[in-house]
Amino acid sequence: MNRVIQSLQSRDKAVNWHPYTQMKTAGDAVPIVKGKGVYLYDEDGKKYIDAVSSWWVTLHGHAHPYIAERVFQQLNTLEQVIFAGFTHEPAVQLSENLLQLLPENQKKVFYSDNGSTAVEAALKMCIQYAYNSGKEKTKILAFKNAYHGDTFGAMSVSGRSVWTKPFGSMLFEVVFIDIPNVANLESLKIQIKDLAEETACFIYEPLVQGAAGMLMYEARHLDELMKFCRAEEILMIQDEVFTGFGRTGKLFAANHLTQMPDIMCFSKGLTGGTMPMGITTCSQEIFNAFLSDDKYKTLFHGHSFTANPLACTAALASMELLLQEETVAAIDRISRQHSDFSKTLSKHTDVENVRQTGTILAFEYKTDQNTSYFNQIGKVLYDEFLERGIIMRPLGNVMYLVPPYCITPEELNFVYQNILEVLNAFKNPDHCPTDAADLE
Repeated sequence: MNRVIQSLQSRDKAVNWHPYTQMKTAGDAVPIVKGKGVYLYDEDGKKYIDAVSSWWVTLHGHAHPYIAERVFQQLNTLEQVIFAGFTHEPAVQLSENLLQLLPENQKKVFYSDNGSTAVEAALKMCIQYAYNSGKEKTKILAFKNAYHGDTFGAMSVSGRSVWTKPFGSMLFEVVFIDIPNVANLESLKIQIKDLAEETACFIYEPLVQGAAGMLMYEARHLDELMKFCRAEEILMIQDEVFTGFGRTGKLFAANHLTQMPDIMCFSKGLTGGTMPMGITTCSQEIFNAFLSDDKYKTLFHGHSFTANPLACTAALASMELLLQEETVAAIDRISRQHSDFSKTLSKHTDVENVRQTGTILAFEYKTDQNTSYFNQIGKVLYDEFLERGIIMRPLGNVMYLVPPYCITPEELNFVYQNILEVLNAFKNPDHCPTDAADLE
């Protein structure tokens, strides 16, 4: 390792605290100096396929020239303006363009900084909607194993775990229910009906629970649950921070559903991974509950960089790329490639629970430990893939792919081949390998 890399890594270790990282036992951070398309490059010139879209945010690849040019132009025009009492073209245009793509009941856009803050705003809208309407409704429904962010409100509506344990006494009460399936739908309805009069809202990740290990469930069952909540006058928050902007094979998970949520949350792919931004959209009915001569009925929520013009411009450029025929075709092709590879994976005796929704593919590597974020094989697999020039970030023994849409068939097959090679390299000696030639 040359001196430059050592210097950057040691400097990083001296000053930075990395997310979701036990800093005492973690290795040195990989020093990335450049990104181009599906690849990231370190200081030594080694390139890595970003198979997880840098925490699920990069839609069109790194350093996309069109997004970069649009942001550069905006940077020379208007970089920031307070959004209380002021507005600007990128924010207005982005809201107009996004609302045209969402379920028809979504009418207003509220800007924030990231996925967690988009969820925080949504929760406050629901609680204050009831308050402004003179109703005492403070209970919240959420799915078990949910993940909605790391701020306190978002943590509260996320599944209780070792991540939230230190803050347990400070999180507000939430009623956690099972993900719907054909066997439990009726019992879920009974459970919800008993709480309906006190329940302000139901928040959920549609179709895929990402951080829980890419747990997937059927749209028809969610539709049935949403229809019931609507009848019981329970507001619905659809958290599309992860599933939005093509990840499920359609523009939004909402496009798989017939029922419409009252509120939607977006971030991650919103700007194509270029800049942080969060958006919370809502129905006219929600918005109207805050319209009053009484100033105390105002939604008192905001952020310094609300509707930042640069981030809005990046989102506009990303959305233009997303709607192009080539991108739509790429999303469909990746989904089909994943589907074909799923059949190969399913034959492997060291693999279980292969699952796929659109461009999201996940499976579990069998070990003697339980399936868990803390399964020790995760670090071993992570290091092995890095050595092979592929960025994978297994959730314990749960391995998954969420590639940028610019990935070519050959690059994706390269990732698949390496997955099979790694599985066979670490396979149970009593099991027979699946041949990488199955991809051909």
